[in-house]
Parts: sequence; structure tokens; C-alpha cells
Amino acid sequence: MNQPLRIGLIGAGMVSRHHLIAWASISDQARVVAVADPSSDNAARRASEFGILQTWASAEAMLAACELDAIDIAAPRDMHAPLVRLAAAKRLPVLCQKPLAPNLQEAVELAAEVEGLTRLMVHENWRFRGYYRDAATWLREGRIGNVKQAQLTLLTSGVLPGPDGLCPALERQPFMRRERRMLVAEVLIHHLDTLRMLLGRLQVTAARLSRSSDLLAGEDGAVIQLTTGNGAGVAVFASFAAHGHPAAQVDRLEILGDKGAIRLDGPSLTCSGASPGERTYDLVTEYQGSYNRTIAHFVNALRDVSPFETAPQDNLETLRLVEDCYRLSGWEALR
Repeated sequence: MNQPLRIGLIGAGMVSRHHLIAWASISDQARVVAVADPSSDNAARRASEFGILQTWASAEAMLAACELDAIDIAAPRDMHAPLVRLAAAKRLPVLCQKPLAPNLQEAVELAAEVEGLTRLMVHENWRFRGYYRDAATWLREGRIGNVKQAQLTLLTSGVLPGPDGLCPALERQPFMRRERRMLVAEVLIHHLDTLRMLLGRLQVTAARLSRSSDLLAGEDGAVIQLTTGNGAGVAVFASFAAHGHPAAQVDRLEILGDKGAIRLDGPSLTCSGASPGERTYDLVTEYQGSYNRTIAHFVNALRDVSPFETAPQDNLETLRLVEDCYRLSGWEALR
């Protein structure tokens, strides 16, 4: 364990670049030594950019030929479960991009199947953004007292055509077009997980999903009501088809307590009340920083033999919230 861990990366698409930047930031502790992707062009591009010597056309070939200490899965969601099984069969620790599986039942079955075979962490990086970590610290310190209510808002025009006729969100992530479960399963899963990290156990009490864009198979709007374990009300109000809003995704969050309030408005985090505070963040830096912190946590937990913050059992609680949003909204029946 004194030598850098040898990491095999599976998947060389868009998100893999953020993974590789994060791995490069801790190269003294862990290094990606091989990358596997069915697209030889994608694999070669990433290998060239990050000085990776080995590329493979499949995860199976990479695992058969390479001496590795851990696997990082950045492949499409439909491949997560079979790839986790491949790594588990080799007894290799795994960091797997969210979601663990396409639906809750498959994720439950996978987690049970690989338990004891491998150490598995879900790459749920939103909660590792600096402003959310700082908000969590303020809550733990009791700065706002008992939480009474909270609201998270995400409004973007990402699936609406811009002046050039293109939809920015769909140009960046084309796969969103075909996902029958889009906004909640692909985007708000992050926010639900982050709210769990901040507020503890949550339960979905009502949900209404909608679709405005004919370019999508799935939903682009959501209104979700939840309650905390202490009975506080929580609301999530989100749309990717919000006219008058920029295409960029910007989180806004307010948590009201009986002694103060925490407010996130894009790059600004403030605490008002008896223990005031204010911090400002660079959103671009925080975007990449969340990957850096997630991957650093994975490596540190492997070296220290300590628990993963987003171990499968924790992530299953987030997936249950996602499933409840679709169930309570009747979305599958409407489609």
C-alpha cells in the first residue's frame, strides 16, 4: 500500500475526463494505468490526454490482462451492474458511477450479490461540492437550530432551443433524449442524495412529473414533496424547460430553522440568525472539485479500511426516493 494504487477505468466518454482529472490530482496515491472502452477513438483520446499506456476494447480484456488494485466505472448506466459483477469476480474494489443499477430492484439484488466479494462505493459526487459540505458543517454545529422546512430549486432552459436552434443540455448529454426516466433519475437523484446528506432520513409524500419538450422521451419538470424524520417539510421544484432562465444548472436551496437559516444562491452560501456566516464559491471549480473529493474519499477509505460515505446501502436509500417519485406521480402509467 506504499505504492500508488493501480486503477483501471472503464468508460471513456464525456464524464471520464472529470474522473481522470481527479485521479491525476492524487497521482502519488493512485494512478489510472489502463482504460477500457468499446470506442477505440474515445479510449485513445483519453489515454493520450492523460498519459495512460494501456487501452482495451472491453472491460473483460482489461481485467484478464492487467494487474490492478481497483476499478473505476464511468460507463453508461445500463452497464453498471454487469461491470460491477466482473470486478467483484476478481475481488477488486469498485467505484461505480451513479446509479448503481437502472432501477431500485436491480440495485438491491446487485448490492446483496457482491457483498463480501468486493468493496463497492457509488460515485455520487454532488454531495461532495464545497458549498454543500460547508452547509452540512453549519447544520451539525447547530447554527440554525432545529430544521423546520427546506426548499431546493433547479430551473434551467437546457432542453429549450437557443438562438442557434440547439438545446444546450441535449448537445452536452445526447443520451438524455431517449431516457424514459430523465429528470429525476438522471439529475435530481443528485439533489435527493444531497438533501439526505444534509437533513437525514427523507420520505417522498407526493410527486408530480411533467414533460414540456417533445425532444425527450422522459420528464423535464418535477415538483416533489418530502418530509424529514423529524417531520419538517421539504420541497423540490425543478425544470429543464424553464423559459427565461439560463441553460446553466444552478442550485438554489433554503433551509429554515428555529434559530436561523441557511441559503444557497448559486455561488453564494449564507447563514443568518444567531451564528451568521457567508462564503462564495467558484462554480466551475466546485464542479470538478466534487469529482476530486469523491475519488480522494474512495482512495482514503481503501487505504484506511474505513467506511465509504456512499456505500451501496446508503445509495439504496436515495434510489428508494427516486423510485417513490415515479410511483407516486404515476409517471410509468402515463407513459
